[in-house]
Amino acid sequence: MAVDSREEASSVPLRTSPAGLETYIAGRTLVSGDGPAWTDIFVQVFSRLKVQQPFLVPAVAEPLIVWVISGQACVEERDLGGEWEANTVKVGDFFLTRSPTPYEMRWRAEGDEPFQVMHLYLSVQLFDRVAEEILGKAASAMRLRDISGGRDQQLSNILELIHAELTAEGQGSRLFVQGLAQALTVHLVRQYARHDAETRPSNALPGAKLRRTIAFMEEHLEEPFNLARLAQTAGMSEFHFSRLFKKATGLSPSRHFIRQRIARAQQLLQETDTSIIEVGMSVGYSSPSHFAQIFRREAGVSPSDYRRS
Repeated sequence: MAVDSREEASSVPLRTSPAGLETYIAGRTLVSGDGPAWTDIFVQVFSRLKVQQPFLVPAVAEPLIVWVISGQACVEERDLGGEWEANTVKVGDFFLTRSPTPYEMRWRAEGDEPFQVMHLYLSVQLFDRVAEEILGKAASAMRLRDISGGRDQQLSNILELIHAELTAEGQGSRLFVQGLAQALTVHLVRQYARHDAETRPSNALPGAKLRRTIAFMEEHLEEPFNLARLAQTAGMSEFHFSRLFKKATGLSPSRHFIRQRIARAQQLLQETDTSIIEVGMSVGYSSPSHFAQIFRREAGVSPSDYRRS
């Protein structure tokens, strides 16, 4: 006899623990962090189904990072009763959430590679301690932004080290894992914290549309800024899109686009031997002097000085 999906959803709790969450997601556990080295973070690696039908994801108190380590998939998410929002993710992409409410997910893997992910939960105690040290009294008003299908090279570098410790014989060094957990938490608070006073007001750009337009920007950094295309991506007029985008982020769309360009340029300058002229062209600046001017304004140093630092 077929089981109504609403009946299945009703059997899933609204909140659970990190270990409990995995009982509601189909797949195979490949490795799990146990023992004294893993007191501040709970880490597991999974091989997921190629096609995952919609399911309810209970809320978890701990901040959760899901990092793609193999394969590619179209992952869709939605708030309960909302519209599905899709992100195509590949190796190195990540999801970040500390949602106080359950939501729904589904995905379809693409290609022949297995779809494997690493789940990492930060302990609430560690997260709160780091947030208070960095933000002081303001930590109580801080929330993490939800990220779906993001890319962050510094985050990936830390996660790669954690994965290496997880798969090492003896399950890793306790001191090293603790240091990595602290570094990861500091990075999250610095890069993805949002204060209650900064949370999106009800008349700001909805989160799904915001993620979609920011992803569109990232895919077209080498092209001229195009407000009309961004507004079309969000399904809005240019005027309303600009106004609601700034309410959601604190920056105009064009300013945010420049920030993304410079962030990509910084990554290329640090991680590759690509010439500074080519780096500038890859993020849309055909004039080396204009690129240097914008880079210095945003980063505080010239591209050459940044590369030497």
